[in-house]
Amino acid sequence: MPPVAGSPTSRTVFDVRVKVDEKPRHDPIWIEYADFGERFVTYAVTEQRIAAAVSGMTGRGVQIGPFSLGPAGLAGFVAEGTLGTAVVTRTPGDALSFGVRIPLTLAVNVVLGGRKLRLAAVVEIGLTLHARTAAPLLVVIDVAPVTARDVSFTLRAEAIDSAWEMLLDPIAGLVQREVANRVNAIVGDPKVRSERVFDIEAILDGYRSPHRNDTVFDWIDYREFGLRFFTAIITRDRVHGVVGQLAGSEIKVGPLSEGPRGAATVTVRGAIEQPRVIDRGLGEPGDLRIFDMTLPVGLDITVDVLKANHYRADLEIPLVLTARAAEPLQIVIEVPPPALEDISMEFTAKGLRAATLARLAGIKKQIVAQVAAVVSTELADPTGRTIDVGAAIDGAA
Repeated sequence: MPPVAGSPTSRTVFDVRVKVDEKPRHDPIWIEYADFGERFVTYAVTEQRIAAAVSGMTGRGVQIGPFSLGPAGLAGFVAEGTLGTAVVTRTPGDALSFGVRIPLTLAVNVVLGGRKLRLAAVVEIGLTLHARTAAPLLVVIDVAPVTARDVSFTLRAEAIDSAWEMLLDPIAGLVQREVANRVNAIVGDPKVRSERVFDIEAILDGYRSPHRNDTVFDWIDYREFGLRFFTAIITRDRVHGVVGQLAGSEIKVGPLSEGPRGAATVTVRGAIEQPRVIDRGLGEPGDLRIFDMTLPVGLDITVDVLKANHYRADLEIPLVLTARAAEPLQIVIEVPPPALEDISMEFTAKGLRAATLARLAGIKKQIVAQVAAVVSTELADPTGRTIDVGAAIDGAA
């Protein structure tokens, strides 16, 4: 997840495929779309990304006062300082809640009856952040309002007389309340707030999010987020982008012996052409996303019986694609192997002699079977149709 919501990126989750290695492949462990939502947010929202989301607060100046204290404003003080770098920790037992501690060192100038005293104060502000999900497909780092109780205040001072000591508690209370108010104002600043809103669809598509300055959100739970993810992200175009890599794959069959006593030698050369994908549409929430794909294959066939005879074959292979969620954080386009009886073929002979030879028994059936075997082999490798969403999140950061 990039540090700024909706920032353009040329990478998408579909640019990251599972890498082929020497380890044996294991069958995917399927999970429900709804379970995918919490896994996505848990993986995407880390301590480092929380720190980046609140980094806009670092270096902000804070001024408190001047305030009058005591009867008739006999005493007064003013304090100034700068917010330091946040320290982020994940809340034990809650993977999507974070504690953030922000240091603030203040120089406190106190005046009492014309006398001046300069003190150093160490302040620490505690924030509680939650990773929440909102419609249409947002991850929002929600910050709980800061109160005076969330602000610790420690004065560094040498021994001072009792007159000064009487002012310390009122000063501490005022500083705690004012720091809480200042931090709440900074948290609500549009620029700082926009860094905590992540529009997942905008990030994946590389456009500026229209939600980056939203202040009111339609909250949804993580299960609903998972369902919406597959509805919004797994589109016909994206699925085509995954399976379209099959286009250009070479088909080589033969030479095969055919005809009476194997008198004919058959050689087939061709390639898979650009597939056509049709979305079956949305079903009930949680239903698997299913697409119909037609895989065209163009072949040049040579049948050698005393001399070469040439043919053209155009096959169409219907396939069903199912987008499924798998552990740990993957999308797998599942494709069963083609059924021979579903494959159609147009067979065109080039020349009169070739047209006669085209009646050789078994040539067409053999070609269909061989092409189906080649396509099945291509589809058996899940590398090109597995999307490692975790790697995509890391790559976009």
